[in-house]
Amino acid sequence: MNAFYPMGKILIVLGLVLVGIGLLITLAPKIPYLGRLPGDIYYKRDNFVFYFPLGTSILISIILSLLLYLFTRK
Repeated sequence: MNAFYPMGKILIVLGLVLVGIGLLITLAPKIPYLGRLPGDIYYKRDNFVFYFPLGTSILISIILSLLLYLFTRK
């Protein structure tokens, strides 16, 4: 076995993660209701806008947790 084998696997996984993030950033505006879920905090005043996507973050966290659970169980 080559000494660089573990590093190669890590680079492949990091590359796939980057591709996934790129696809998510590209396709996210086309997903309906993403960023406008109940629980998302939006506060607007004269020259100030505060937006914190709490509901969206929780939903994405649940989905990623389920996917990781399904792909990492033995």
